[in-house]
Amino acid sequence: MSTIEVNKITPVSGGTTVQVGESGDTINIPAGATIANAGTSTGFGDALRPNALPLAYNGNMEVSQRSSSTTGLTNGSSGYHTVDRWKWHENGSSSSVWTMTQETLTSGNAYANGFNNALKIDCTTADASLGGDDTLHIEQRLEKQDLGAFKKGTANAQKFTVAFWVKATKTGTNILELHDQVNDRSVSATYTISTTDTWEHKVVNFPADTTGNFGTGNTTGLILRYYIYAGANYQSSSLQTAWGSANTTKRANGQVNNADSTSNNWHLTGFQLEVGEYTSSTLPPFQHESYGDNKQRCMRYYQNSYKLGNALTSTTGNNAIIVTSWNDGNCGFPNMFPVPMRDEPTVTLRPRGSTTTGQINSNGTDRSATATDVSEKGVSYITVTSGTALTYSGFTFELEAEL
Repeated sequence: MSTIEVNKITPVSGGTTVQVGESGDTINIPAGATIANAGTSTGFGDALRPNALPLAYNGNMEVSQRSSSTTGLTNGSSGYHTVDRWKWHENGSSSSVWTMTQETLTSGNAYANGFNNALKIDCTTADASLGGDDTLHIEQRLEKQDLGAFKKGTANAQKFTVAFWVKATKTGTNILELHDQVNDRSVSATYTISTTDTWEHKVVNFPADTTGNFGTGNTTGLILRYYIYAGANYQSSSLQTAWGSANTTKRANGQVNNADSTSNNWHLTGFQLEVGEYTSSTLPPFQHESYGDNKQRCMRYYQNSYKLGNALTSTTGNNAIIVTSWNDGNCGFPNMFPVPMRDEPTVTLRPRGSTTTGQINSNGTDRSATATDVSEKGVSYITVTSGTALTYSGFTFELEAEL
């Protein structure tokens, strides 16, 4: 229990009760303190948040360093493709094919609530007969060390609230899952698409878990999964709505098949993760970061040298790095990284104006090259096979330290 000093209370219009603190807390309201009527604003929002910054990343879908659109995504395409920090994860042998896009919004309820971008997936080849092990989910992964506010695995464990704007062609039940990667524990909840192709705001609550602490460190702690489709093996038991050992059969019972028609689209924006239990009336406001702060947080996981959102092609040399080779034909790397990364990144090198990996262009010739002595802060130098001394070397790079 704690004592909470309150100097100003702003109630919700209409008499909605807003809880301050927890059961048993002492709330001191000093003499002369004001109680202001702010219409529809709760006035508590950020003050009640245990976290100073968003726990989730890029919830407004504004940052897309890799590409604004990727086509031809299939069951072999698991990975990060467009909107930063949102992973495409597909298992099984479904024949469905998709396009993933950073969508620009100009109308609709999400736009009216301050969101200018969304993640969109579009089914371009349908699969109405899923195999038992077929599943597709869009997910975000969070580090263990960022999750302490949930107090998971302790007697003081907190509930989870996930809120978001969603639009889908197919109406019906969809599944959102939280997966504790550290202890292999999961819990799932449903949300319903009520109206086709219409932005709807959802607030989904998950229980606290007194078993299994996330611990600390920079590896995966929590995975939040939006199921897009799920085969029979993911739906053969009742949905696991309380935390427990991960069980495939309980993960996605009731999930509609968003892959059953090429007319189907699914869109997401305004994603927020909160500590505690909230309703649509008490939910803290979405934390709109500046674009620069949002991008910088994303760059902890991924950076590249070319123009934002511009997938490299064999005919472009956008933002290629030009350095002078050393006497031994090797060359330097532009250090330090603009933002230190989560861990030692995978470094992908390409010659200027080429999509070939593992090479740079040395004195007009593409030669094999390797980033040497890589850390989360920089690359010592590039080893170039048969590099030409004291001439230019041109290359682009990608740095990836995703979870």
